[in-house]
Amino acid sequence: MTETRPATRADIPEFPATRPESCPFDPDSAFTRLRAEDPVTPVRCPAGMDAWLVSRYEDIRAVLADPRVSARAATSNHMLPDYDDADPLPGAILSHDGEEHARLRRLLIGEFTVRRMEALRPYIQRITDEHIDGMLKGADADLLTDFALPIPSLVICEMLGVPYADRDMFQHDSQVLIGFEADMATREATAQRLRDYLRELIEQRMVEPRDDLVSRLIARGNETDRPLIMEELEILALSLLVAGHETTANTIVLSMSALLANPEQLAAMRAAPETIGTAVEELLRYLSVVQFGIFRYATEDLTVGGIDVKAGEWLIAATQSGNRDEQVYPHADRLDVTRKDRTHLAFGFGAHQCIGQQLARIELQVALTALLQRVPGLRLAEPQAPSDFKHNGIVYGLRSMPVTW
Repeated sequence: MTETRPATRADIPEFPATRPESCPFDPDSAFTRLRAEDPVTPVRCPAGMDAWLVSRYEDIRAVLADPRVSARAATSNHMLPDYDDADPLPGAILSHDGEEHARLRRLLIGEFTVRRMEALRPYIQRITDEHIDGMLKGADADLLTDFALPIPSLVICEMLGVPYADRDMFQHDSQVLIGFEADMATREATAQRLRDYLRELIEQRMVEPRDDLVSRLIARGNETDRPLIMEELEILALSLLVAGHETTANTIVLSMSALLANPEQLAAMRAAPETIGTAVEELLRYLSVVQFGIFRYATEDLTVGGIDVKAGEWLIAATQSGNRDEQVYPHADRLDVTRKDRTHLAFGFGAHQCIGQQLARIELQVALTALLQRVPGLRLAEPQAPSDFKHNGIVYGLRSMPVTW
């Protein structure tokens, strides 16, 4: 089947990135129509290029699993107005393909096994309880800054060996890197500042190894025929530090916001705490915090959903749409914490599926269970407005979430 190439179309619509006012948790309403009528369609991206937007669940999985589709642009660079399509940096695990990606992933995968992550559960429980104790000393709190952000930040700092005392710096810089508001020069300077900070830590671990991920990563690389160079270590550590707290923190506050907006679902979770695993999977599906999908590049000709895609063309695997596909999830726009399904696309799919997904699951399970059990009267201190939500960044979330009880 031959289709008109995106670059020759004069009527290409803009990438759908507007959420309906009726529900801040729903993706752009255009995806409902696209899944039904035009599931692989050209769109114009804020970065300036045209791309094939893939909106159905099965097609998205096919794209993300296809070795002819490259991750060179990482996750959401189609949303950056000044994206320049530079070659991936050494160590940029989200952007490399094939053997180079496999090499980096092999060095990290042992740090994120289910067994190792479960061993962290008591520590996560302890710091969660400590932060709730702190909240309960008062009558109100900001659920983001007083609870949701500190927990994953402490965990990733513990894993990497990064001093938690430096959290203000790396949390601020992480916001710049995952947002779309700063220009490329500011983003590059911010990334370099974080890299310089992490290089000092890496140099220390090279001389005096400790029981942390950075030390083990250095040692593991040295045992191979191609040890990790400093630039690779910097980029790997930066990626883990940023991704290790931003997505989980935002999922925690969005989950509580969604549950407060759906009190019958909150009541169901509180009545059956043993089903927290099922509820977390549903919240991950429903919220899809990586809100603009996954950007990809065709290295060879391929066919997606009956549409011919040529080598050199861009694709967007709209995971936020796939997670609402009615053919896979009945009543997909409804939050149903009893829905038994772990096939969602919140962590991506294929070779680049999120390496830290088991850690995120445990952090969410512990944090949400503790809030439901220990703060039963939790409620919003003030109504949420559209401006409270972060629309202009890779990760969807809230700028703050004032609560009381």
